[in-house]
Amino acid sequence: MKQLSLIFAGFLVSALMITGISCQKDTDCKAKVICRDSSGVAVANANVLLYAVVKDPNDPTGQTTYTADVKASGTSDAGGEATFVFKLPAIYDIRATRTVGTKTLVGTGIIKLEEGKSVEKTVTMK
Repeated sequence: MKQLSLIFAGFLVSALMITGISCQKDTDCKAKVICRDSSGVAVANANVLLYAVVKDPNDPTGQTTYTADVKASGTSDAGGEATFVFKLPAIYDIRATRTVGTKTLVGTGIIKLEEGKSVEKTVTMK
């Protein structure tokens, strides 16, 4: 009887471990920023910055802002895409820049990251 109880307990623990491991879901927040020029052509090698602007809690008027520590930067590939992965959901400002000769293309936008989801945002650079 004692041996049967040990076998049952071992089976139960094994089943819980397998179930617990297989039920873990992907909670990463994935962002893809697609850089295009005004005619819709992909912009390769654009510097893409994701950042958050926060208000200074010491300013009673609420007009003083600064860039938070949480930010990421990357470079767009030949298809104009830059990808990022974050652990937590957030809302980020986007600034993409590319200088060719004396001309600088700039594009801005906002992207909202959600838990366990992939989000795409196209930025038009002018």
